[in-house]
Amino acid sequence: MFRCGIAYPRCRWIVPLLLLFAIIFDIIAIAATSGWVEDEDAKSDYASMWERCRGRNNDWNCSSLMGHPWAQAVAALMIIGLLILIVAFILSCVALCCKLNIGMLPAIGVMLIIVVVIQIIALIIYPVEFNKLIFEGNYYYTWAYGFGWGATILCIGCAVLFCCLPRYEDELTGMAKTKYIYSSA
Repeated sequence: MFRCGIAYPRCRWIVPLLLLFAIIFDIIAIAATSGWVEDEDAKSDYASMWERCRGRNNDWNCSSLMGHPWAQAVAALMIIGLLILIVAFILSCVALCCKLNIGMLPAIGVMLIIVVVIQIIALIIYPVEFNKLIFEGNYYYTWAYGFGWGATILCIGCAVLFCCLPRYEDELTGMAKTKYIYSSA
């Protein structure tokens, strides 16, 4: 006999774990020094969130992007988003892992929506303003920039889960009978 159902009590551990992955992705995106952008041809130009470097082999000339207001805004928004995400992670561990506190879940969902809005703004400002700064050649956005988007996408999914989970309080506590999606009996 095969039965397929949703085990809601597992959400109590999986959702905070997803937030932990989002934190790790954000840290990777913010701390990456290899660049968010690199040129396609000569591999002689790249830029991270913090600085832009030009050159070849061991002869690199790096300059800080923090002299530009848009770069300061991107850095500030990404760091603020990370800090709110860390607070949401801590609250989710308290609300779901220690003792089930359903009342905190919508507040955590709202915090994650704020993180999503802040990070989407930062991740859109960067390429728009960087392309205004650079006129020559074609540039590709690298894996570090992709980790920023990955963290944002994880936050979108977790925000939806945190807003929906209060409807399933009995299922989360294990008090409800399991509803099977499929049963071959």
